[in-house]
Amino acid sequence: MPVIDNKEIKHILISRIDAIGDVVLQLPTCIYLKQLYPDVIISFLGRSYTKPIVDACKAIDHFINYDEIKPLSKKEIAALFKEKNIDAIVHEFPKSQIAGAAKLAGIKIRIGATSKIHHLLNCNKLIKLNRAESNLHEAQQDIYMCGPLGVTHIPTIGTIANYYKSNFKPVVELPAQFKALLTNDKFNLIIHTKSGGNGREWDMDNFTSLINGLPEDKFRVFITGSPKEHELFKTWIPQLPASVIDLSGKMDLDEFIAFIYHADGLLASGTGPLHVAAASGIYTLGLFPVSKSINATRWAPLGIKAEHIESDSDDLSSISVDMVKEKIVGWLQ
Repeated sequence: MPVIDNKEIKHILISRIDAIGDVVLQLPTCIYLKQLYPDVIISFLGRSYTKPIVDACKAIDHFINYDEIKPLSKKEIAALFKEKNIDAIVHEFPKSQIAGAAKLAGIKIRIGATSKIHHLLNCNKLIKLNRAESNLHEAQQDIYMCGPLGVTHIPTIGTIANYYKSNFKPVVELPAQFKALLTNDKFNLIIHTKSGGNGREWDMDNFTSLINGLPEDKFRVFITGSPKEHELFKTWIPQLPASVIDLSGKMDLDEFIAFIYHADGLLASGTGPLHVAAASGIYTLGLFPVSKSINATRWAPLGIKAEHIESDSDDLSSISVDMVKEKIVGWLQ
């Protein structure tokens, strides 16, 4: 794979305009590039709701809000890119509008996957990568895309997990009313039951059995979720012990990231908060189906205390309550 002279690289733009979990797994690429080129400016093109994730990563210098530039013409976006003196763009999430604007702006190094026709037309550094078919983890695929920037080695999963340790920290303080809920004499466990349609979900009866079976003198359990999910929980929460605290729909993303960071552990399926927890360095357990492209091979949480359980089918029904409870209770040791 041809490599550029690193003296040419002064400003790299990473384009990743999708969801929270995807963005969390993109951060190691930025950290790795910053290690390669400490003096290079790294900008991140992302959606407005993922900005708190990007802000939490020390390796990223600037955030460009895709939701703000999306209504602009290709020519106007190109002018913005030109003004920022971007030398290289990595299209981690393909978007023809951005690829076209990058070419129009005359960005010298434009990296994209061969699987998209608009990359063949607009990129001058093409990477053969089919994400759904690859056996690499998503975070490794992201780094692999940066080969033309001088990346000659794909780090191991363990190495990537360690990247977060000193490079991921929320920039917003956890508000006092939420901080007061966390206790020092019990394990603060967040249970995030839903996935927003982004992954397979464990049956709610399983969560009920799990929570009812956890020793109350050792665990303080928090239920989290979106405002929409809060409405769904109104008939479910009464089935749980009175000590369980329902925080669904009560925090914005900045606050939620900070709350996860200060908690002790989190249980979820393959969804954004799972990856935030792993990056935060707290105990993390992800539940995954065995299905290709949505399995743990590609999407397992990466963190120094992150682990997962994979089912033997397309759903999570083969993952028993006892299997999950054993892992979580093991965190106390």
